Amino acid sequence: MAIISCIFGRKSVTSLGMDIAKHKKFILAVPKGRILKELLPILEACDIVPEADFTNDKSRALRFKTNRDDIDIIRVRAFDVATFVANGAAHIGVVGSDVIEEFDYQELFSPLDLGIGKCRLSVAMRQEDIDKEQDIAPSHIKIASKYPNLTARYYRAQGIQTTCVKLSGAMEIAPQLGLATRIVDLVSTGSTLKANDLIEVETILDVSSRVILNRTTSKTLPDKLNSIMSSFEKVILK
Repeated sequence: MAIISCIFGRKSVTSLGMDIAKHKKFILAVPKGRILKELLPILEACDIVPEADFTNDKSRALRFKTNRDDIDIIRVRAFDVATFVANGAAHIGVVGSDVIEEFDYQELFSPLDLGIGKCRLSVAMRQEDIDKEQDIAPSHIKIASKYPNLTARYYRAQGIQTTCVKLSGAMEIAPQLGLATRIVDLVSTGSTLKANDLIEVETILDVSSRVILNRTTSKTLPDKLNSIMSSFEKVILK
């Protein structure tokens, strides 16, 4: 297993990042929601089993013990998984490639695709807005999304300027209310788009969940990380 040894370049280490090796327990950050349901069997196969309260929907706890004395799990929002790992508050995490691309943290790298949480980040529009653009291609568009950075990069590469209205949810209603002519959001079955009279017109990114690591952790705790990464890899390759 040579995942950890394949790290190149130097990184400025923040004081928080320097503290990462001082945690008494190894911290694994995982996202709430759909990905978590697919992730739990993988964790169990890796001999990482969270305490019973972890699967209790009524629990308000964020940090949980596991069957292993050396590992705790934190359960947070997907965007926060990347932030916790990038800033050294967690040693390792699992998050969608959409989040990795949106934040583009230099402190992170993602050596392993778990093959779960598959969906796509797509552009969707109303039919009437599609019809308008068939006559005149826009040089500037207004988009509603929780992915402003990814969206801007995608359209910048096409020479199109964008104004991105950042929303945390309910993107699908934005075109109806005149907030934007397009939305950029995750799409799985497309049923929510259809229910709100939207048509998927472009795919920006195919998404799956990946293991993310902090570059500082990989240098200070290589043996520990290699052990966990080897377990993940064995399960995925079965």
